[in-house]
Amino acid sequence: MGEIKNRVLDDIKQAMRAKETLTLTTLRTLHAAIKQKEIDERPDGDLSDGDTLQVINAMIKQRRESAEQYLQGNRPELAEKEESEISIYQNYLPEQLSEEEVNQAVEEAISNASSTGMQAMGEVMGALRGKLLGRADMGLVSRLVKGKLSA
Repeated sequence: MGEIKNRVLDDIKQAMRAKETLTLTTLRTLHAAIKQKEIDERPDGDLSDGDTLQVINAMIKQRRESAEQYLQGNRPELAEKEESEISIYQNYLPEQLSEEEVNQAVEEAISNASSTGMQAMGEVMGALRGKLLGRADMGLVSRLVKGKLSA
């Protein structure tokens, strides 16, 4: 079993003991998403920590989109709940890179790309995904790469 999944299970038990409702429901949702991905992609075994990070990032992305829609719909209390869930999920991500470190990685990947211009987008993003997944917002990375390649 992956290290992240073990941490989630341990934290579920702690949240149950402490009667932390939001944490408990958020972690149960995360555990269910991890189990679903295991069933869909790896019926014979557990997910790697990298795959688990992908699940967590997807959950964070969904919550960000929901929070944005709630704010547009004048429902700040629901947006605040989504933000609280995001902060719980972020506890399972590795230390986040600074914007300067992300910029440096993007510059390096672009300089190593075999093609130029927007044709290099897929190659550059593929190289960066392995390095930055879970450590940087991939939406931001994509916007940076697109901006630098189109300049």
